Amino acid sequence: MEKFTSVVALFGVVVVLLLQCTAAQTVHVVGDNIGWSVPAGGASAYETWAASKQFVVGDILLFNFATNEHDVLQVPKESYDSCSSSNPIGNTITTGPANITLSATGTNYYICTIGRHCQSGQKLAVTVSGSPSAVPPTTSTPPSTPTPSTTVPSPTSRTPADCAPTPASSPKSSPTSSPPTGQTTPRAMSPLPDSSSSSIFASLFISLLSITMGFLF
Repeated sequence: MEKFTSVVALFGVVVVLLLQCTAAQTVHVVGDNIGWSVPAGGASAYETWAASKQFVVGDILLFNFATNEHDVLQVPKESYDSCSSSNPIGNTITTGPANITLSATGTNYYICTIGRHCQSGQKLAVTVSGSPSAVPPTTSTPPSTPTPSTTVPSPTSRTPADCAPTPASSPKSSPTSSPPTGQTTPRAMSPLPDSSSSSIFASLFISLLSITMGFLF
């Protein structure tokens, strides 16, 4: 069981290393669609292509050309500017397509030595860095939210007559109905006077109660 675990761990380490190596190497096809040839637009064609790429140590340049029609030679800057092969760096590669690994930082210069191909623009300069540079993210400014305009209504001018209070309407007096002619209006009956018999009886009862109490005590 321990041996199986060790094998699995070793396999995982190998996979991680392979992934790192794969991620570190980028193959750049020189010139993309035009390949390694005499460009119709002159040297600016390869200058524009190189400016759009990022080259780091470990990347590979793929020069796509037909054998015996073109070649590739690395030269110093002076020979690059004058299209001279008198001071070569390494050997001339005559078999295409050719792969060149970028092994050091700095600017590398390549030319084609056949005929006047270099003078016609078939030369390349690439700047190699040690690691990919971090590209800052582009921050987009959110559109500003328009501030809603608040319209304050202007006060309506009113005349003093408009501001005067409206008098309340007085209740209408209902007409008193008069009795028909020839009829006598009935008179209201006066209440009968209160009877004083209850109060007299209460007085006599209290007097008798007082006399009785006097005899007893």
